[in-house]
Amino acid sequence: MRRITTALALTLAAAPAAAFDLKDKTLTNPTAYIPSQCYTATIDAEGEAHNPCSTCHVRSRAPNYIIGDAGLQLEYAFPKPALTNPWSNLFVDRTEAIAAVPDAEIDAYVAQGNYFDPDGTITLARVLNDLPPEWDEDGDGEWAGYVPDCHFNFDAEGFDHAPDGTPTGWRAFAYVPLPGGFWPTNGSTDDVLIRLADPFRTTEDGTYDREIYKVNLAITEALILRADVTIDPADETRLGVDLDKDGTLGTAERVAYDWAPLEGRIMSWVGAAKGEGLAAGLFPLGTEFLHTVRYIDVSSGEVAMAPRIKEVRYGVKTLWQSYADLEVGGLLEAKERADFPDRIAMFEGSLEEGIYNGMGWRYQAFIEDAEGDLRPQSFEETVFCMGCHGGVGVTDDAAFAFPRKLPADSAHARGWYHWTQKSLAGTPEPFRADGRRELLTYLEENGAGDEFRNNSEVIQRFLDARGEVRPEAAAALKDDISVLLFPSAERARTLNKAYREIVREQSYIKGRDAVAAPAQNVHREVEPNQPTGVEQPTPASLW
Repeated sequence: MRRITTALALTLAAAPAAAFDLKDKTLTNPTAYIPSQCYTATIDAEGEAHNPCSTCHVRSRAPNYIIGDAGLQLEYAFPKPALTNPWSNLFVDRTEAIAAVPDAEIDAYVAQGNYFDPDGTITLARVLNDLPPEWDEDGDGEWAGYVPDCHFNFDAEGFDHAPDGTPTGWRAFAYVPLPGGFWPTNGSTDDVLIRLADPFRTTEDGTYDREIYKVNLAITEALILRADVTIDPADETRLGVDLDKDGTLGTAERVAYDWAPLEGRIMSWVGAAKGEGLAAGLFPLGTEFLHTVRYIDVSSGEVAMAPRIKEVRYGVKTLWQSYADLEVGGLLEAKERADFPDRIAMFEGSLEEGIYNGMGWRYQAFIEDAEGDLRPQSFEETVFCMGCHGGVGVTDDAAFAFPRKLPADSAHARGWYHWTQKSLAGTPEPFRADGRRELLTYLEENGAGDEFRNNSEVIQRFLDARGEVRPEAAAALKDDISVLLFPSAERARTLNKAYREIVREQSYIKGRDAVAAPAQNVHREVEPNQPTGVEQPTPASLW
């Protein structure tokens, strides 16, 4: 993230307010943008160092100018206010509460959807249309932020449609979840959808055109991956763009990545978006992402996304920033960090519109209330999202999932589908840029399947008594990542129950990790610039 020093929406307090007010911008945790995983105790009882930090903190690639991020694999470089771990939910013992909940009860809870009304209306859209006063921060009677409009009604190419068949613009894509906390075995299932702005979906006269939209999404994919992308045959003469860069307008079966403007090599969008800003590693202006985080459904005997949603997360690119803009921002932040190491990040935003990350994106979200209905996140609950979306080296234009999309040349439906259409099961393990297997490398370097080394099921399945990966487990993982990423039914239910306790308490500001018993491999306090014990940073997986 960028440290915003104007129009600050930040007040600090020593304790939560007695009455929970969604419009209150008071932060009980002034460094809520530093996630709980960053407090992992990397050195074990035998003095061996584990390195889960390389999942996020790596040498970034332009135009993600996060300077010095790989160094966070080597030390806890926290500002002074963050030296005490604020995520107290990590240390709560919920074993008795979990044991008191019958499996049938939690299965019924996660199977009950909270996104749609019984008649198929999107519940939040209905509620936001008649805005509750407690959600109306500016008092104008209207919701100023994102109104959920995805119907999760996908066709064979991953496009979402309203009940009347109208395309909503949302398109689901399949991806390999980032190693660690986002694996289902650690508490949640999730999905991610993308939507480009209207000009990227239409002809020059403003008519919706599916082929134009598909091609522009493929161009987006090529720019983010910095690689050619296979496409269905496209008529370049109709589109007016030489997509495959073969020097003629014919039928293209790939989008050629060929972006080096200083050398005269450029690319172009198609349709009404011709002439819009375009650069490698950046999404076009107006790009939106929709991310739902869900419970784990094991009622059928298989691991699946539950109908019940924990969070609806939304991001939109509201400002186009060039490489030069982003580099200046990165250099200024690096200077501020060096000059004022104990200065914390601050953010602009509101309950209704969300929070800006200083890099062109705005984020907001909805989360379960105590009864399980979705409500807007408070300011502090949204600050929780900001350290990752714009503050770590592993992202491309603040995004985690899209750079990890399944490849268009080999995946089902070219990687454009929703998990309800095809499970993650059967997905082969990806390889890192250095040729090593990605998930196997994570297990070897971290010695566990999560940052806290708290997932005993993964440890028992994959590691021997010496902490080395079992050969037979490694062989199974190569062909099907779900053998690692999916939990047993017993573990899934335990994690569902643990998280529901946080929902009932509405204690998200103390941590959202589904932890059944107090986490052991977590620091309650760290010293300034305390070493992690890792001696050499691990390079990024994708580059």
